[in-house]
Amino acid sequence: MNKDEKIVKLKLDVIFKRVFGNEKNEKIIAAFISDLLEIPRKSIKKIYINNVELTPEYLEQKFSRLDLKMDVDGRIINIELQVNKESFFKERTLFYWSKLYSEELLSGDEYTELRQTICINIINFNLFECEDYHSNFKILESERKELLTDKFAIHFFELKKVGKYKKNKRMEDWLNLINAETEGDLMSIQQSTTIPEVQDTIVMLRHLSADQQVRQEAYYREKLLHDEASALGSARREGKAEGKAEGKAEGKAEERSAIAENMRKNGFTEEQIKLALGGDYHG
Repeated sequence: MNKDEKIVKLKLDVIFKRVFGNEKNEKIIAAFISDLLEIPRKSIKKIYINNVELTPEYLEQKFSRLDLKMDVDGRIINIELQVNKESFFKERTLFYWSKLYSEELLSGDEYTELRQTICINIINFNLFECEDYHSNFKILESERKELLTDKFAIHFFELKKVGKYKKNKRMEDWLNLINAETEGDLMSIQQSTTIPEVQDTIVMLRHLSADQQVRQEAYYREKLLHDEASALGSARREGKAEGKAEGKAEGKAEERSAIAENMRKNGFTEEQIKLALGGDYHG
């Protein structure tokens, strides 16, 4: 094998979903969740994935993100993969967690019926000013550090920080696999990992990389994501320039309006524009 040969990237949403959004790969998914959340593998008995289909329309979407909602032995676990940087990502994640947590409570149910809800965010950009690639947020009393409830948990895994700060070998094997771009990367992970499911995922990635149709799908999807990032970056730069010309008092509002207008010209929907500019933007 040529170690410089490009592979289909696991960090690409369409490939990630083929691997972790397929209930046939339950052993791989269970090992992945166990190692990322540092919970015993034996505690994961059954996984049910709520949204497994990849529709043709999904491939066309701009400003997209991948969500995999799972029922894991009574827990609600949502895995989100986000490649391009998104404004107000922390706030949106908290809002999304609250929806997942509350929508499970049916009319007439008691609050005790609410289930532990865990959001796993795998992001291809730096979000926090720290060296650690893993951030685990809980609700704690500010002085006593007493845990209010174990039903809230939001995890962030920052892919660009992996390898800079050693913490957990099993966790890093999975994250390095998501970061892998060449056959040489796969070979390096394969030689060092002790996780059978990582080995199985490497075999699966090689099979996917050998499938011409999958490679074309991955290429097309990656191009759309690059176009999305370029369009949003251009819109922001143009909007900032126009906003500055309007003065400090009105500059912020003008800047956001200019960004929104440029995004519309580049084919973004009003919902996508609102996500990019924050929930308080109303056009």
